[in-house]
Amino acid sequence: MLKAARAGAAIVAVAALALSGCAAGADTSSTPPSQEEAAPGFIAVADESSDSGGELVVQVDYDTAEASGLDPQGAATARSWMIEGLSYETLTTIDENLAVAPHLATSWETPSETEYVFTLADDAVFSNGRAMTADDVVGSLQRLIDNPTTWTGQLGPIASVEKTGDLEVTVTLSEPYAPFLAALANTPAAVLPMAEIEAGEVDITQEMLGTGPLVATAHRQDEEWTFEPNEHHPDAGSLGFSSLRIDIVGDEATRAAALRDGSADFAVLNSADSAELLSNAADVTVAGQKNTDYHYLMINSVSGDEALQDEAVRFAINSAIDRDAINELAFGGSTAASGVTPAGLPDSCAPGELPSAATDAAEAKAVIDEIGGLDLDLLVYTDEPVLAQIAQVMQQNLAEIGVTVSIEQLDYATYSDRVYGDPSDFDLALSWFAGYADPAMVTTWWNPGVAGFSSVYMSGSDELNELIAAGYSTEPGQARADVFTDLCALADEQSEMIPLVLRPSTIAWNTASVSPTLTTDEGYGDFLRHITEFRAG
Repeated sequence: MLKAARAGAAIVAVAALALSGCAAGADTSSTPPSQEEAAPGFIAVADESSDSGGELVVQVDYDTAEASGLDPQGAATARSWMIEGLSYETLTTIDENLAVAPHLATSWETPSETEYVFTLADDAVFSNGRAMTADDVVGSLQRLIDNPTTWTGQLGPIASVEKTGDLEVTVTLSEPYAPFLAALANTPAAVLPMAEIEAGEVDITQEMLGTGPLVATAHRQDEEWTFEPNEHHPDAGSLGFSSLRIDIVGDEATRAAALRDGSADFAVLNSADSAELLSNAADVTVAGQKNTDYHYLMINSVSGDEALQDEAVRFAINSAIDRDAINELAFGGSTAASGVTPAGLPDSCAPGELPSAATDAAEAKAVIDEIGGLDLDLLVYTDEPVLAQIAQVMQQNLAEIGVTVSIEQLDYATYSDRVYGDPSDFDLALSWFAGYADPAMVTTWWNPGVAGFSSVYMSGSDELNELIAAGYSTEPGQARADVFTDLCALADEQSEMIPLVLRPSTIAWNTASVSPTLTTDEGYGDFLRHITEFRAG
């Protein structure tokens, strides 16, 4: 087990609800990384004949940074989900098609639309050698309910959690909630060692003790993690590396250089220009991993420019934004437009059919001309340079309808204070949402009464909240697709939070030292999801 270093300044809690992290962005001059599949659903598949047994060195852009320390239930950023997910496991997971699949629950039955009966794995063992029990599962979920975090709301309306057999747990919901199994698949819903927690033997805000394949043995905040195999894990004997070191390296050029010189085996690069930067490196492969995450624009109808209280003005701004230009100029054509429900997930709405897509620039300009033009600020944070690229495209788009935009690039702390503070202090702001693995999950943030963080800059509506609730309770299929079509259209018309384009990741590895397995699409920002299959020589 690991004694964690005392964390530095935590990410502002309300901002963490909306964001799954910060990473470097794309450059307009680059060509996109390859998204060619090595096998259906995978951009890379580990070669079992590759050398193995060496140390695996991974470089990432930022560390875990949570007010709750290392407690996975409080994890609210993508890197926290990924890093803590090396030591913790969940009842369900998502497969290469972003479909829910068994994990610590080997199977489940649904006797009714509100009842889930899980059969638990009989070989799950915590890294201290104690076998996982049904009591651990019940206690973990109950702890998340009793001590609410962001993820508590994503689990939906749980009425009860009961042990119904030695390896059986039954969860009953108070009403149908379609995303439930997908919500169980992310690290905040991990199974914890409840016996040790309740006995006071483990403080999981400072130590990580889970059933996952790896055990953290050292950590220096914002610098480095060291992991070794959990000898009790079913995959312990087949791991393709002896240890894992995760270096926290904020500068993307430094991460790219480490791949070139072999001091790193694998790195997240994020920016599309990295493919060009590393094009002459013979032993480096760069790939683009699609995400359900997407960039979005906030229009402050609460405390921004008074004109933004008018839905017609907000919709005119929305209609003037050219998503195709953003894709081409900021992402080299590697992404696509999205509605509120992430494009590509089952039942999601069609971005090209939204009301704003059918409104031309002349109509939008007429609305702005009627109020005599408009001068607005647009906030972006410097941790993700692609936001500035998106902002520049939007600045040009909006100039065509008579809106003058002043772009302000801020450090994240200043940005967060102005956007999520009460009162908020901005007109327009860019950020991104995690898209998750079920299209209903991210719709939560359009209900400011539930989301909390968005209430300082948007009002929402009862009609929109009813559609969000309907998306939760309607089973996947055409009926739910119809709900999402209406939901996306109404949110588009209200134009308080405006989805723009999906947010792809750029990942690279040194082929001379590591052979990884990577899915084509990812829902929870976990590019190490298949780390038990990696082979490092």
